[in-house]
Amino acid sequence: MSSPEHKQKIWKMIKDIQVGMLVTLDGDMPRARPMHLVQKEYDGTLWFFTKRSAEKVSETNRDHDVCLSFSDQDKGVYVSLSGTANLTDDRELIDKYWNPFIAAWFTGGKDDPDIALLEIDVTMGEHWKAKESKAFQLYEFAKANVNKDATPNVGENEKFGG
Repeated sequence: MSSPEHKQKIWKMIKDIQVGMLVTLDGDMPRARPMHLVQKEYDGTLWFFTKRSAEKVSETNRDHDVCLSFSDQDKGVYVSLSGTANLTDDRELIDKYWNPFIAAWFTGGKDDPDIALLEIDVTMGEHWKAKESKAFQLYEFAKANVNKDATPNVGENEKFGG
C-alpha cells in the first residue's frame, strides 16, 4: 500500500493518460488490452466499465491478480500497477461513473444486463518519470556508453507496496 500523498502522486501521473493496458492471464499466457479509467480521483482503487460477457471477466475470475500499465512517452511517464480484480454491478457506482464515452459502448444504457464495473485494488507498483528533455536523456545514454562505470541518470524511479 502507499500513503495518501503517494496515491496523489500516482494519480497525477495517470489521470491525463486515462487508458491503461490491463494484463490478465489467458490460460498460462499474459494478455493485455486497453481499459479506460472512469474515475476523477484515486484512493488505491481503479475502476473500469466492462461487459460481464468479456473474456477479461472470466480471466479475472480464474486469477484475480492483474497488472495495469500506463505510459506517456511525450512526458516521460511510465507507471505499472499490480493488484486484484473483482467484478461488481453496484448500481450506485455505475451511476457515479457513467458518462457519454461509456454510453457509446453500452447501447442498452445503464440498465444493460451485460454492464459491470471492474474494480482493481492496487497493492503494489512502480513508476518512472523522466526529469529532462529527450535530448538530455540521449546525452545521458551517450555519456554512460563512453564511461562504462556510469549509468544514465534520466529521472525518477520508485517502487511501492508488495
